[in-house]
Amino acid sequence: MINCRVAKIEDVKELCRLLNQLFTQEAEFLPDEMSQEIALKKIISDESIGEIFVAQKDDKIVAMVNILYTVSTVLGAKVAILEDMIVDKQYRGQDIGSSLIDFSLKSIKEKGCVRVTLLADDNNFKAHKFYEKHGFVKSNMIPFRKLS
Repeated sequence: MINCRVAKIEDVKELCRLLNQLFTQEAEFLPDEMSQEIALKKIISDESIGEIFVAQKDDKIVAMVNILYTVSTVLGAKVAILEDMIVDKQYRGQDIGSSLIDFSLKSIKEKGCVRVTLLADDNNFKAHKFYEKHGFVKSNMIPFRKLS
């Protein structure tokens, strides 16, 4: 049975483990556990920044999604950015990701979010299909980044 909930500070070590899996497979990022731990603690400690939702199976965290909050000037309302989502390699194909995304989307809608935006690697077609299955559509917007 899958249990979905909001992450707690005590979960940070397990969340870092999952982020290491994610950043190892993404083209633009490399794992940095110290930076990840700092960011995770900030998010978990301040709900106005965002929330991290986790899926547990047999009391083990097997998936996570990081949601960050902001306000859209075009919509005049609270919106969310889905920053990171990962299901542990050993637990994929069991609908855990679907349970977690459904739980997360319901939770943020209840908090007044009217839109969720995410980025996915251009060639990660499994992720594209997953998000489309959950109601996401491709945007004509393209990301630009500048590190300072």
